[in-house]
Amino acid sequence: MNSGRTIVLDRTVPDFSTNSTAGVFRLSQQRGHIVVLYFYPKDNTPGCTTESQDFAAANDKFAAAGARIIGVSRDSLASHEKFRAKYELPFELACDADESLCTLFAVIKQKKMYGKSVRGIERSTFLIDAQGVLRREWRGLKVAGHVDEVLQAVLALA
Repeated sequence: MNSGRTIVLDRTVPDFSTNSTAGVFRLSQQRGHIVVLYFYPKDNTPGCTTESQDFAAANDKFAAAGARIIGVSRDSLASHEKFRAKYELPFELACDADESLCTLFAVIKQKKMYGKSVRGIERSTFLIDAQGVLRREWRGLKVAGHVDEVLQAVLALA
């Protein structure tokens, strides 16, 4: 398993639960639905806001294909609630303050910010099929065009 990751393409993702804006999110309770899990660095930052708005704009298309979108960051539930309300996001946001999901999906990286090295979430998206198997992953992605690419991958599974 690469770099300590416990998730592997074309294998079942281990069950997990985490607090979200809709209560407790548990992966095993999503069986029968495709899950789009996107990790982003921080609420209310430019790239993360654009990415979340792009997912929100396409939410009906994802839902029609049987997919549920869940955004994940290390922000608090209070921060997520404000972010979700401000941008009218139609999906839940999960709080990963203890970095357990970030660790499971190996998305914590050393990044450069204003010339300094900081530890943070590498923008990443994971596509989990209706049986709980990881089918696609996008790591270190650019926001522009990303949601359309994920939607095409979801439609290919549906």
